[in-house]
Amino acid sequence: MQRSHDDDDNNGGSDGTARRLDDLEVKASFTEDLLDQLNLLVYRQQQQIERLQQQIAQLQRQAPEGGAGAARNPRDELPPHY
Repeated sequence: MQRSHDDDDNNGGSDGTARRLDDLEVKASFTEDLLDQLNLLVYRQQQQIERLQQQIAQLQRQAPEGGAGAARNPRDELPPHY
């Protein structure tokens, strides 16, 4: 019959406590690894956001003064089939 963790603890068994401690250490290790991966992901995303903001600023500088909201004369624009 398989003994539970509680049986070991109630009988003063240090094997159960050691096993639980090992499990917690493994979980802590995986948690640290996951945290490192997430931190790296956030760092890379922040770099990408900053690059995109720079590209937007550059495009805004290149845009004509009137911008997209300026009134256009429809005669100046040819239909796509011409």
